[in-house]
Amino acid sequence: MAIRLIIPVVAAWITTIALIAQGNPEAAKIKNPVASTAESIAAGRQLYARHCASCHGVRATGGLATDISPAAPDLTDAEWVHGESDGEIFDVIKNGVPPDLSMPAWGDRLKDPDIWNVVNYVKSLKK
Repeated sequence: MAIRLIIPVVAAWITTIALIAQGNPEAAKIKNPVASTAESIAAGRQLYARHCASCHGVRATGGLATDISPAAPDLTDAEWVHGESDGEIFDVIKNGVPPDLSMPAWGDRLKDPDIWNVVNYVKSLKK
């Protein structure tokens, strides 16, 4: 009896994880209006240091998990769970991700051009 109850819950959980891992097709269509220049990357680096490094690490290689939040992901590796296009990264920074993944929305604190500079900086870190 208990197994019949667990199977639908596990199936729903796997489906949710699969959808999250696919990124955001609508956000992927958004084009970056800020050219990835040395100036944009430098501005993004400063914003990253001020707003992002406390969770993702100074070198963007990920943060440590705590008893109240999961580890922030490594932004330099090839695994981008929420999508790796400029638009998807912008969307994650601006709107955050569901609370259970602990990425806050920054759209109310950073202007869009600043978020695009962070996108350019983060993309410049990929190995």
